[in-house]
Amino acid sequence: MSPAAVRPATGAEALGGTQSLPLAPLASRDRTLAPVAEEGLPRRDVRHFSLVGVIWDDPDTVLHGRVQVRTRAAGTDTWSLWQDLETHNDDAADPGTAERTSGRVHGATAPLWVGDSDGVEVRVRAEADRRTEDTARGSRTATTTGPLPTGLRLELVDPGESAPEAARQDGAAGAPQRAVAPGSAPYSAPRSAPRSAPTADPTEVLAAMDASAANADLADFGATEIPALDRQQTEQELFALRAGELTGQQRVKPYIGPRPRIVTRHGWGADEGLRERTFVYTKKVKAAFVHHTASGNGYSCTQAASLIRGIYRYHVKSMGWRDIGYNFLVDKCGNIYEGRAGGVAKPVLGAHTLGFNSNSMGIAVLGSFGSKKPPAAATRAVAQLAAWKLGLHGANPKGKTYLKSGGGNRYPKGKKVRLNVISGHRDGFATECPGRQLYRKLGSTRTTAARLQGR
Repeated sequence: MSPAAVRPATGAEALGGTQSLPLAPLASRDRTLAPVAEEGLPRRDVRHFSLVGVIWDDPDTVLHGRVQVRTRAAGTDTWSLWQDLETHNDDAADPGTAERTSGRVHGATAPLWVGDSDGVEVRVRAEADRRTEDTARGSRTATTTGPLPTGLRLELVDPGESAPEAARQDGAAGAPQRAVAPGSAPYSAPRSAPRSAPTADPTEVLAAMDASAANADLADFGATEIPALDRQQTEQELFALRAGELTGQQRVKPYIGPRPRIVTRHGWGADEGLRERTFVYTKKVKAAFVHHTASGNGYSCTQAASLIRGIYRYHVKSMGWRDIGYNFLVDKCGNIYEGRAGGVAKPVLGAHTLGFNSNSMGIAVLGSFGSKKPPAAATRAVAQLAAWKLGLHGANPKGKTYLKSGGGNRYPKGKKVRLNVISGHRDGFATECPGRQLYRKLGSTRTTAARLQGR
């Protein structure tokens, strides 16, 4: 079937959707080797998508192997090279929580952003385990493989074109202009058709109202962004938000960075009908865990909202979480985005660092930073965000804190762990996240955040 013959999206599909395709066994490509467990999907035409991932039944099963995809750019005959998906996607809700034990949660690779595509091919190959045995006749090598997880499925995510009208017109003549935090590029939501309010589901409308109301102390109802404040304005806001909670010393000298500009969920076009309605909070924010999304670096900053919508849909519809896992996201231009709903100034319980989601927040930089250095604008934005949000809760970005483990592969449940107030994901869980190059920047991030707090 030619690209032109692919069925066009309907009106409902234009708002986003997920194609979930089961994988099937593939014949071994090299018959000189022992059979290797391999599943996949031959080349096929599909509806438009921009984000791809692979999921499986049991969230506690680790996929030991390699997952590769190649995709065809929409409306062309051009296929990409094979691209690897990060198989160890270690962002997760804590063990024993309702989110983790809902029965809807799946194991998953990290999602990969591929841009507008309408063709796909995938292969999942189990990792070969080669063992050498000594016998009376000499040495020999035996090649074996472990089984692949059951229920492998390819998830093709269309992030949709839902963008609020106010965001689409932001920056146009006559539109109100907001302050932009230093180091940030002006945000422009995708120029695409907004969701039609008269046809919106009533539950979704109520959920959208709840998400906006959670930021009522910081921005107008329905705002597409929370504007930046200077230091004096931020200190005044701190006193208002924490009235009756601050010590005398904090009232004289609050250590808090100026509030940076934050694009709201409404601003990046979140479909509030996807997530669970209720919000869940912890007591405070004692630490920030920095992540990368491992979704590749092939996006432009004008595509960041679409990428976030894709990750959101992947987390909720494919992986079975109650909402997007991260509390905040940062793009390569330094724009900051509200993640999990519940209010950017509040201690919202996320699903970002398995075992340490309580009393912490997760900040994910959009991209992959194992070998590629993160842009200076992105690391600057992480420092600005941390200086403000940690300052709301009296935390020193250069300090240490204790968090109790909820259980994970690095620390057992119940263990009190001493961590940097700004830590990498790998500090709480055995993972490569946030990538070696981003992890190397955390020292300077702590220093910058502390300076922004006035320390």
